[in-house]
Amino acid sequence: MDLLLEDTNAAAVAKALTRGRSLAGSPAMDMVLTFLIVTDDENVAEAMKSANVLQHEHPSRVLGVILGDGRGKPRLNARVRVGAGSPGESVLLRMSGPLVKHAESAVLPLLLPDSPVVVWWPGVGPLEPSLDPIGRLARRRLTDSERTPAPVQWLHKLAPGYDPGDTDLAWTRLTLWRALLAAALDQTSGSATGGRILADDINPVAVLLQAWLECRLGVPIEFVDDDSGSQIQRVTLFTDVGDIDIKRTSEMSCEFSVPGSSPRVVPIRRRTIPELLAEDLRRLDADEIYGETLQHLHTGKD
Repeated sequence: MDLLLEDTNAAAVAKALTRGRSLAGSPAMDMVLTFLIVTDDENVAEAMKSANVLQHEHPSRVLGVILGDGRGKPRLNARVRVGAGSPGESVLLRMSGPLVKHAESAVLPLLLPDSPVVVWWPGVGPLEPSLDPIGRLARRRLTDSERTPAPVQWLHKLAPGYDPGDTDLAWTRLTLWRALLAAALDQTSGSATGGRILADDINPVAVLLQAWLECRLGVPIEFVDDDSGSQIQRVTLFTDVGDIDIKRTSEMSCEFSVPGSSPRVVPIRRRTIPELLAEDLRRLDADEIYGETLQHLHTGKD
């Protein structure tokens, strides 16, 4: 079912969802969470497409919220989709007038009962996500510093307002590097004494990697600016038995070397937004390591 509602209200949207579930034979108990997307006209198509892909792993009620012009009379238009090739439900809410400042009042009646809520800002999000009116409704709050005009500065600004449950997709993009480096350290008998990262200094993933390594290993990590590509180009950890070295050989792979073993090629690619979101939705508890890393980035202290 695909239904357009103009100049409507939350009660009418909820009734449309109930009717759509009845027609599609898709009861609300099949949904595992409510996924809120707070976006604008520029990002809404890509964001809703990503959410639709995500629903195949995490069947959910997706609520897209477009905050329009705050002038004029309050107005709510909605598009409700149930079924139509998706295992979940989606509602696109377009708000204008004074309603823009009270968007949570239209969203709250549409949340699935007794289910976790996750909110994602695919563009520029709030600096204090947990204090945002819609962010207060969520257990997990996802921002994306990479989509801001100054990603590294944005991460520094996020740190003071961090609250358990916050995560930035730059941190999620770092998962594969963290896993590789942890595996390398497990295979090495020596202790790390320092390290070096080659990457563009405006790359938020690389900057978080430096902060994470310094925070967890307690050793200095040098950052060498390298603008030859958008991805991390090389990471070297110095140990008392030799160097751990991960060097990019293509957009999709790196050469992985640890002391005492022959180098080998390992896959490490840039993942899609749905893949990143799916990872974050697999754990709904607070990511304490991210919080500690963000604090270290901001203050230089553990």
